[in-house]
Amino acid sequence: MATNQQRREAAKRKLERQLVRRAERQKRRKIVGAGVVGGVVLIVAGLVVWIVNSGGSGDDQATAAPPSSSTPPAPTATDIPTQRAELPKRTKALPNPTTCSYPADKQSAPPEKKATVPDGKNVPSTGTVNITMKTTQGDIPITLDRSLAPCTVNSFESLAKEGFYTDTICHRLGVTELQMLQCGDPNAKGDVSTDGRGGPGFTVPDELVDGQKYGRGLLAMANTGQPNTGGSQFFMVYGKAELQPQYTIFGSISDAGLQVLNKIAKTGIGAVGEDGATGEPKEPVKFTSVTVS
Repeated sequence: MATNQQRREAAKRKLERQLVRRAERQKRRKIVGAGVVGGVVLIVAGLVVWIVNSGGSGDDQATAAPPSSSTPPAPTATDIPTQRAELPKRTKALPNPTTCSYPADKQSAPPEKKATVPDGKNVPSTGTVNITMKTTQGDIPITLDRSLAPCTVNSFESLAKEGFYTDTICHRLGVTELQMLQCGDPNAKGDVSTDGRGGPGFTVPDELVDGQKYGRGLLAMANTGQPNTGGSQFFMVYGKAELQPQYTIFGSISDAGLQVLNKIAKTGIGAVGEDGATGEPKEPVKFTSVTVS
């Protein structure tokens, strides 16, 4: 039987062995932990290198990246009718000659191009006026009808002869439910947020016809939505136009002119306006000259 001293010494040796084994186990855990951490770091680094090499952040790769699918394409006209709309007809002819009044425009922005107020005396209300609007997209011949709107025709002809429309742009294009090109703002600069507010400095009276409707091939005056607020802005309808009968129709567009409008419409809209349905033509349309014959 072992003595107390022997038992104490045996217990001491056992404790020492336990401490040694515990220390060895802790050392192995540290080694394994360090290995795992190192492995994770290597894996993460490898992923970063793979992403950089495959996705790329250099200029060449950024340039080659496709456009974002969230950016909608520019609207273009895809369903343009081919049948012309008929010019409206007055059931009763207007006095010939007639008198027109062109009061000062107190609503539109001051014109950047000075316009002469047309002479409103002895204005003819029969016959037609042929005008060729030469644009950067092609020639648009139009015919003005005095029997429909003598005061409007008189004003448009006067502005055309003095070169008011030359070097102005068409600032608004519609390609869906309202298929037309609007022009005649002397202040337009190709900025969808500000264009469409200018005029010649005077207003043109409404000359509406009972039962009038808008459609392909018709030429009409734009206004502010209030009676007798026309000026120099006009719109050329190349397709559909379900509008209230509050815009004076004063002429028609030739077949050749409609082909030019078709081309402009199919090119589409660039910047879209506040209404979300019309905007600036994607390809600028500028009048280089306007001739009256």
